[in-house]
Amino acid sequence: MIDTLDIIKNINTIYESNTSLTVLKDFERVLDELDMYVYSNWKQGELVEGPVIDRHWVKCSFMWDKNSMPDPMGGKRLLDYDCKVRMGESVIVEPRTIRKPDDVRPGTRKGKLDRKPIWVVEIMMPKKLIMDMYTGYKQQVETQLQAATSIAAPDLETPEAEAAAPAAPAAAPAAPEGTV
Repeated sequence: MIDTLDIIKNINTIYESNTSLTVLKDFERVLDELDMYVYSNWKQGELVEGPVIDRHWVKCSFMWDKNSMPDPMGGKRLLDYDCKVRMGESVIVEPRTIRKPDDVRPGTRKGKLDRKPIWVVEIMMPKKLIMDMYTGYKQQVETQLQAATSIAAPDLETPEAEAAAPAAPAAAPAAPEGTV
């Protein structure tokens, strides 16, 4: 059973810690590089728990609505990269929107709590995979940066650049006065 308040506390913890946010972005980069979002409903997943950082593993749990189960083939793809994937059913406790007096919890002014069925996918990813993907990403960015700087315009101050630059057209000689 998952509580909405626990999810909010988890997200708050992520934003308070630069390390957790960086690890979560690297975790997502791996999912993106492995083309997980090609499989149906993988984009709709919401973070429930994590990242939980162990010595060799990073664990995150995501949830989906009961009617939009993520494609299990995506989880199978992660298994090929030594990730551990567990899929299961659970419920999330959410407060009911108050529309009538029956929607209020007795003795309070808060809405009753409803249980909504969901799918939960827990992914344990090796840190080595995350670091390999990060290294590849970093090399790709450096290569693009070097290519962008090498395309920059040549410096016109150097003698080679002046010789390569086209000369300005000479002014046409003026016609003598009185001639047409």
